[in-house]
Amino acid sequence: MPPQGYPYPGPPQNWGPYPPQPPFPRPPRPPLTRGQRILKCVYNPFYAAQRAFRPSRPDAVEDPTVRKIQMWRTGLGIAAWLVLVMSYKPVDTAKGVETVASDKFDQSWISTLVLVCAFPFVIVLFAFAAQGALRGLYLRRSLKSFGSVAALMGSMATFPLAVAPDPETAGFRDAIGTPGMVVLITLCAWSLGFALYGILLCLMHVFRTANIHEVLPPILATLLVWVMAALDVINNENAEVPVLARIVFLLGAPVSVTVLSCWELHRLRTYYNLTVRQALGR
Repeated sequence: MPPQGYPYPGPPQNWGPYPPQPPFPRPPRPPLTRGQRILKCVYNPFYAAQRAFRPSRPDAVEDPTVRKIQMWRTGLGIAAWLVLVMSYKPVDTAKGVETVASDKFDQSWISTLVLVCAFPFVIVLFAFAAQGALRGLYLRRSLKSFGSVAALMGSMATFPLAVAPDPETAGFRDAIGTPGMVVLITLCAWSLGFALYGILLCLMHVFRTANIHEVLPPILATLLVWVMAALDVINNENAEVPVLARIVFLLGAPVSVTVLSCWELHRLRTYYNLTVRQALGR
């Protein structure tokens, strides 16, 4: 039998009296409630680190160009460090890789500790150099910066509880028993992700000091890199590297960060009318 049905092709696509309509855009995702944010921080240490170490002041200036340059600077710094390590500290065994990774983590941790010790003095000097009501405003805003320091130190304090060999800590582990050790190991795993990502964010956002004022991060970043360069000279770091390469590597980070910070201050002054003098109310 011949095929049944209408012998002509159907109507063309989008046929009709009305032109084709674009697809409806998806509605924006509703913001998380306070309880949802707390729950997400509990099971996601990286989200918790973002909440703890990224600036969150609603009226803060956020320049995408500055952020891109900071990301490029971080990537180039890591690449330069890898070139130095692979050229003058070859790692051909698993132990060598572990040693190099440990050295890099120690260097990042020392940088964070130097920043922890340096930035309270800078913040206090900055706040007391301001005039009028700005002094109290900056001191109130600095509470979140000090809170990020406390969060980082607290996360690092869980590791000695799990592995320290002293009698007091060993007695604590014996007292909590197997259930307590499961909880402690889980807490250490969470703290590891929080601390590693937190160190990176602390160095990038300078302990969220943009919450206080936008000119503080470039000032503190410059102070940090020059202090770290001075510590490398005092501790005779990379002594096996040739002198010329060592000088380039030693001065490359401070000079590049200083130039970037000056450019960031210039951009804040040019596009947003934010200067150190204006921040101090002078």
